[in-house]
Amino acid sequence: MKKISIVIPAYNEEGNVAMIHQKIKEVFEGLHNYDFEIIFVNDGSRDNTQQKLEELSRQYNEVKFIEFSRNFGHQPAVKAGMDNAKGNAVISMDGDLQHPPELIPEMIQKWEEGYDIVFTVRTYPKEISYFKRKTSDLFYKLLSSLSDVNLTKGGGSDFRLMDANAVEVMRSFNEDDLFLRGLTSWMGFKQAGIDFKANERLSGQSSYNLKKMFTFAFTGITAFSVKPLYLAAYLGFLFSAISVIGYGAYVLHSFIAGTEISGWASLIMTIVFFGGLQLIILGIMGIYLGKIFKQVKDRPNYIIKNKNF
Repeated sequence: MKKISIVIPAYNEEGNVAMIHQKIKEVFEGLHNYDFEIIFVNDGSRDNTQQKLEELSRQYNEVKFIEFSRNFGHQPAVKAGMDNAKGNAVISMDGDLQHPPELIPEMIQKWEEGYDIVFTVRTYPKEISYFKRKTSDLFYKLLSSLSDVNLTKGGGSDFRLMDANAVEVMRSFNEDDLFLRGLTSWMGFKQAGIDFKANERLSGQSSYNLKKMFTFAFTGITAFSVKPLYLAAYLGFLFSAISVIGYGAYVLHSFIAGTEISGWASLIMTIVFFGGLQLIILGIMGIYLGKIFKQVKDRPNYIIKNKNF
């Protein structure tokens, strides 16, 4: 009997963990040829998530948990679950029921057809505004164009199935800034995608805000590409050329028109403009240097405080 491991990061999900366990259990009751385990990763929750997980693990043998020493983030939590999973395939999904467990049989079917990685692509229902759909698509197109990995429309999502062989490769990565969607695409293997519509969050509030979205974008871009460094160099050449040509045209116009060349105004504007450009370029270089600084320390992606297996 093949075993499927379900990895679920949990951050302040005390109202959701019991329900998602029940939903997954109901799904596998219809899959008679498969055993399963659910690995909840408590990512430093501040509510009663850990107590709920301990209660569930005492009641059900299939429920396992990993407790972090503090909040390390969503991606390290998924990685920790994969590192400890024992299944022939591993499915990662969020703990707020926005990733529908009812899709698991279709993912397993694709896996049985020979696909090593089965990813899901989030689609938006009609009630979601046109602006949100378009900005989301634009966000991932920009992310794909600036990085060296191809993220599918809708961003792929962290709701995916990976064969044990692919999971073993994922375990070997020791990157500081984990970007699992990019790593999954970069790894190759035989992959297939499934569209899904996200459910409403069962309880609690999402911790994914605008700041985290931009952090996610910078992580994805800088983890897989040096294109921003080339972009910074191109911008430097471009604006240097514009400044030389523009100032030359201004001087020529002053001679022809017989007007005086304004001094302090053009000087101040030039200093402010190119000072800002230099800060942008230095900021991009600083991001890369910062990533190198953190990587050479070789600190672990997460620290486990407690686990029940």
